[in-house]
Amino acid sequence: MNWINFPLYSYISCSLWLLGLILIYLSGHKKSLELIGGLTVILGIVVMTVFIIQLWIALERPPLRTLGETRLWYAFFLPVIGIVFFFRWKYKWFLAYSVLMALLFLIINLSHPEYYDKTLMPALQSPWFVPHVIVYIIGYAFLGVSTLVAVYGLYMHYFRTMDSKLMLLADNLVYLGFGFLTLGLLFGALWAKQAWGHYWTWDPKETWAFLTWLGYLIYLHLRYQHPKKVEASLWTLSLAFVVLIVAWFGINILPSAQNSVHVYGN
Repeated sequence: MNWINFPLYSYISCSLWLLGLILIYLSGHKKSLELIGGLTVILGIVVMTVFIIQLWIALERPPLRTLGETRLWYAFFLPVIGIVFFFRWKYKWFLAYSVLMALLFLIINLSHPEYYDKTLMPALQSPWFVPHVIVYIIGYAFLGVSTLVAVYGLYMHYFRTMDSKLMLLADNLVYLGFGFLTLGLLFGALWAKQAWGHYWTWDPKETWAFLTWLGYLIYLHLRYQHPKKVEASLWTLSLAFVVLIVAWFGINILPSAQNSVHVYGN
C-alpha cells in the first residue's frame, strides 16, 4: 500500500508554500499582505504535519527508517526554519530557498514512491532511535541552508560587495546546525552502546558522520581564529556540505558501506 494520500498532502502543501511565497514577494511594503503570505506558508507546514502524524500512526513506528522518510522530514523542517528566519530577519530569499528545497525533496519522493513497511529491526527499537535521527535531520536542515548562504556569499565576494551581515547569518546557522550534529553523534553513540555493545565501531556511516562534524568544526575554527579570511571560510562551509551529502545519501552507494548497519532501508 502506498503512503496514505501522500500525493494529495504534498500537492496541498506545495501549493500553499508557493502561494505564500508569491504573496510575500508581491507584498512590497504592505505588512498585511506579507503577514497573509507568511501564514499561508505556515498553513502548508501544518498540512505536512498532519500527514506525518497520520503516517506515524499508520506505520505504528516512527517514519524515520527509509531514505524517503528522512527526505520527508527534511522537506518539513526546511520551511519551518525558513519562515522563522523570515519573520525574524525578513530574508525573502532565505524563505524562497527553504521552500524550493522542500518542494524538491517532495518531488523526489513523489517520483520514487515508497510503500508501507511496519517492520522495525530490533536495533531500531531503541529510545535513542527517534532523537538521534530527528536531531540529525534538524541539523542537516540548518547546515543545508548555511550552504546557500555560503554560495551566495562567494558570489557577493567575487562579483559584488560582501555584506558583513551575511557572515553573521552563516555563523548563526552553523552554530545551530553544529549543535544538533553534535547531539546526533552523542545520541548515536548511546544508541550503538545499547544495540551493539560499543559506543563507536568506525562503521562507514559513523566515519563519514565524524568527517562531517570535523568539516564544520574547521569552519568554526576559521571564523574564530581568522575572522577576516572570509573567502576561505565560505569555501570551507561549501565543501563541508559535500561531505554531509556523502554521509547522508552517498553512504548507500559506497562499496565499503554495503554491509553497514546504517544503510537506509528501501
